[in-house]
Amino acid sequence: MNIARGFLIAGSLYLIIGIGFGIHMGASQDHTFAPLHAHINLLGFVLMTLFGILYRMFPAMDGNILARTHFWLHQIGAVVLLVLLFLYFSGRITDAGMVPLAPIAEIAVLAGFVAYAVNLFRNAR
Repeated sequence: MNIARGFLIAGSLYLIIGIGFGIHMGASQDHTFAPLHAHINLLGFVLMTLFGILYRMFPAMDGNILARTHFWLHQIGAVVLLVLLFLYFSGRITDAGMVPLAPIAEIAVLAGFVAYAVNLFRNAR
């Protein structure tokens, strides 16, 4: 799997979703989902696009187990977190309803970034 391409495609899909939320909020004048909108754009579009560009800039980082670990942990963690935030801001769950999935998803994103950092230190030249 080409990790750079995977991150760039995923980032583009998140931006489409983020723009959709932004349009909905603007049209409805209901900004309840503004924090979700920000998380979709930052955790989804910005970070994934940045990771995709960096993997493209340093080809030695792409395609190893650290890159794949980073990619999948970030994807799974981001999706779980964003779904939980949607449920929370729509009133379908409470703070307590986010436990234990939210902390696990946050740790997955962090562990993915640690894999990225190790990969960067080892292979970015």
